[in-house]
Amino acid sequence: MFIKILLTVVFLAVLVGVGLYSRKQASSVDGFVLGGRAVGPWLTAFAYGTSYFSAVVFVGYAGQFGWKYGLSSTWIGVGNAVIGSLLAWIILGRRTKLMTQHIQSRTMPDFFGTRFDSQGLRVVASVIAFVFLIPYTAGVYKGISTLFEMGFGIPYEYCVIIMAILTAVYVILGGYRATAMNDFIQGIIMLFGIVTIIAAVLAQKGGLVEAFHQMAQMPSDADASVNGGFASLWGPDPWNLLGVVILTSLGTWGLPQMVGKFYSITDESAIHRGTVISTIFAFVVAGGCYFLGGFGRLFGVPPTLPNGRLDFDAIVPGMLETLPDILIALVVLLVLSASMSTLASLVLTSSSTMTLDLIYRDKKSEEGEVKDGEIDDEVAEKIERRKVVVMRVLIVFFIVISLMLALNPPTFIAQLMGISWGALAGAFLAPFMLGLYWKRVSTASVWACFVWGVGITVINMLIGNPISPINCGAIAMVGGFVVVALVSMLTKPMNKNYVENIWKCYE
Repeated sequence: MFIKILLTVVFLAVLVGVGLYSRKQASSVDGFVLGGRAVGPWLTAFAYGTSYFSAVVFVGYAGQFGWKYGLSSTWIGVGNAVIGSLLAWIILGRRTKLMTQHIQSRTMPDFFGTRFDSQGLRVVASVIAFVFLIPYTAGVYKGISTLFEMGFGIPYEYCVIIMAILTAVYVILGGYRATAMNDFIQGIIMLFGIVTIIAAVLAQKGGLVEAFHQMAQMPSDADASVNGGFASLWGPDPWNLLGVVILTSLGTWGLPQMVGKFYSITDESAIHRGTVISTIFAFVVAGGCYFLGGFGRLFGVPPTLPNGRLDFDAIVPGMLETLPDILIALVVLLVLSASMSTLASLVLTSSSTMTLDLIYRDKKSEEGEVKDGEIDDEVAEKIERRKVVVMRVLIVFFIVISLMLALNPPTFIAQLMGISWGALAGAFLAPFMLGLYWKRVSTASVWACFVWGVGITVINMLIGNPISPINCGAIAMVGGFVVVALVSMLTKPMNKNYVENIWKCYE
């Protein structure tokens, strides 16, 4: 216990120290939200990866999907690396950097408002982002606290509260720069931790070959007389597995906290290097998490919840609880690293969106402080400081709301994520991506996609999830491209000169 506490205290002290070190660079809005748009490839790539993979993946997704699909769940990690990282950087990285810098966009709702010349889109997008980032954050809290409870014996409620306070401290102090620097430290821990934990867990079952052989003897859930499905290439349920791959891989393309990483990177050459770093990171971390979860059935049936369902979130903690104390400490640091980086990204994204896109919608001025269209340096600096203060207050507000949900989570981590990713990516992915590449995208089509993505997710939830939240999210994302394309062809195009002026950034 002494080793676990010591390592955790040192780790948390480093995070807070980085926040203190970065506080001077977080005095302006660009510094607080984007790190001054001068964050290098290593920090950006690790920030992308650590924001992508949290306790939600390590505890919730790896446990639930490993149980359902066996070793074929590793395909989810491969999809995350190829689609969610490699293709995301190739297709979105350069064009996002150039266009958002050209139109002076700091957030995804800001992009929608300026790219499609509609303040209404900007406001509605900020509300969607704020509301649906909350269940995502609650899922992260639940995942990290489950592991903390296993490692330290501290009640779940106290774990959630402690994590919320610590995350708030270093994000409020240092903004995006502190988040990116801590993400790099946390990413190193995640890379080392996942490899070590996989080796230790499989060693308990006689090594990789023996563990694989035992999985091949597992009977199918559908037919107890058939063995081997959980050790097969595509698993027992390939179509639902594909839905999970789409949601968790393509979904990152439409999440504000992920796309925002491309806003802050230094230049185009850094994007090329960041692509390689981010992809390798995803292969190791995501592939490792799902590969580990695929062996979950070897460790017995998880406990049941009061409603009679299996507690999928207890599978991975159950695999780890017999490890030596030093490895338990490493697991705690691994999950802390994965989760606090994601939490920091989520709360920073949410607070900046509410501040810049709802409270201070006018980029150039505030009513009563500008004369004859001019704004002097003193007033500009005053406004900047005020915006940063508001963002810091909203970080606390967002954490409190998420904390309330996390203390009484309504469902499994995977379902919380499905609802959040489905609504956000279903609404934002298609208009954002097509808005970078296709001049013909109309403002009406963006409105239609917002209604589609949020509508199908919420309706499915209200009527009892006849379609699983995972598959519903995948449908919302893919269907968004059809909605944007059809509505754009059937509605009035945007002003040609306005669009051509935006497209100058690519010349």
